[in-house]
Formats: sequence, C-alpha cells, structure tokens
Amino acid sequence: APVLVALVFAYLLEGVVTTMQKWHVPRTLACVFVLLGFVLVSLLVATVLLPLLFQQVEQLVRAAPELIARIQQEMLRLPELYPEVFTVAQVNDLIGNLRREIGSAGQSILSFSLAQLGSIVVIAVYAVLVPLMVFFGLKDKEKLLEFFGRFVPKRSELSFRVWREVDLKIANYIRGKFVEIVIVWVATYVMFVFMGLDYSLLLSFLVGVSVIIPYIGAVVVTVPIALVGFFQFGLVAKLGWLLIAYQIIQILDGNVLVPLLFSEVVNLHPLAIIVAVLLFGGLFGFWGVFFAIPLATLIQAVMNAWPKAREPADAGRRKAA
Repeated sequence: APVLVALVFAYLLEGVVTTMQKWHVPRTLACVFVLLGFVLVSLLVATVLLPLLFQQVEQLVRAAPELIARIQQEMLRLPELYPEVFTVAQVNDLIGNLRREIGSAGQSILSFSLAQLGSIVVIAVYAVLVPLMVFFGLKDKEKLLEFFGRFVPKRSELSFRVWREVDLKIANYIRGKFVEIVIVWVATYVMFVFMGLDYSLLLSFLVGVSVIIPYIGAVVVTVPIALVGFFQFGLVAKLGWLLIAYQIIQILDGNVLVPLLFSEVVNLHPLAIIVAVLLFGGLFGFWGVFFAIPLATLIQAVMNAWPKAREPADAGRRKAA
C-alpha cells in the first residue's frame, strides 16, 4: 500500500516537476521544491482539515438516534398511507434492522482511534517513507524506467507502444481525477453552506471522493445527503431544491468537467467503465477501484496495438503468396 500511495503521488506531482524544468530549474532542485510543498500541504491537511472532518463525523454519529427516531416516525405512516403495500410488522422489522446497522456503524466510528490505523511503525512508514519514495521516484525517474526497460524484449514494439500509451493515460488520469475531486468538493461545499445544510464539510468531502468510483459513487453518496436533508428540513420544498442543486452539480461534473479533464485520457464506453470498477474492485479492493479505469485502458491499449503489431507479418505472408 505505501508503494501504491507513493506511485499515485509521483504521477500526480510529475507534471509540476516537468513544468519547473521548462522554466530551466534543474530536475533535482525541482523535486526538492515539489517535495517540500507536498509535505507542507500534507501537514496542513493532517492538522487542520482532518480534525474538522472527524469532528463532523462524531457529531453526525451522536445525532444518529434522533435521526433514526425521525425516520421511524415517517416510516410508521407507510402502513396508513399504503396499506396494500406495507404492513406494520414489515415496517417494524425494517426499523429494527436500520437501528442495528446504524448503531453498529456508529460504535465503529466512535471507537476509531490511531491504534486502529496501525502501529507506530506503520504510521512512520506512511509519514516518512512515502515522501522519500515520491522524491526518489521523481528524481530518478529516467534511471528507474531504464532499469525496468531491461526486462522488456528489445524488439517488442508492441510492449513499448502499449507502455507509452498507458503511461500517458495513467498520469493524466491521476492528475485529472485529483483536480476533479477538488473542484467537485469545493463546489458542493459552497452549495451546501449556501443551503444551510448541516455537516457540509463532511458531506461535500464524501461527494468529492465519490468521483473515484464512476456512476456508482454518485448514487451511493446521495443517500446520506438525502437523509441529513430530510432530518434537518423535513419533507419541504427546501429539501427538493437541495437535491436538485446536488443533481445539477453531478450533471455538470459528468457532462462538462469530466470531458474537459479526460477527453484524451479515457475513451471507454460507460458499460466498460462500470464492469472494470466492479471487476477490479472485487479483485483488489480500494486500489482496484482507484486503478480500474487505468487498468481498463491497459487492456484497451493492448487490444488496439495487437492487430497493428501483426500487420507487417500478415502483409509479408500475403506478398509471398
């Protein structure tokens, strides 16, 4: 995991290093500046942003019993409004299951501590070794590529063609995804604050992170937003406006922001993206979900390059015949 984290940040920061090189800054010096900036931003996030997020998580968990009571009150009306669909026993069973699930999740969150993150050694690995791996990965990029290139057959034009395409797409994908997360997070946070929604920072953070999982993430994160909005506003017009504004942001993200950021990166059918997320996520967990689209582009690059690699041989056989 630390190596994968370092790989993601190295891809993310390579663009900054390359830009500084264009300004005639030596690569080693550029890597030092980029690493210092990376460490400062990480410290700022760890000391300012994370405590605020954990504070809102704790507040939300403590408000869960009241939220459950409000939901229970509304659900108990279902047998009266739709007696042919819902029975009192069914609603009571559903409420009991909901209480158990939310209670279990709440206890897990409240008992969250640094001890559950791992030992001091594991924390030190992330805090010290990840920045070091990022630095050396940036500084010695050419040496590392040359080393791994020794294991590729010299005459394998297919391998080099696939590598060039996938390397470019992964770099652009990671940078574009980071920019998308920040933009969606900030836009959603401003909208939530304007609407006066509680836990705006936490919910907008979930919306930003949800873009890592195309299509599926947006659907899943809608549930806590709708529940918090219902708990705070009730079944009034303001709840509808909140959900409409949230949907507008999702539409703009999918139809404006994503094409701008990834138009030359991901040329995959939506069905292929969903299948890739489910397949690689099931195989490799979080990292499978994160790298699902790059892995899908790898398969696509192999499929695109393979027929071209065989064309000269096929043409030669046809000429001989």
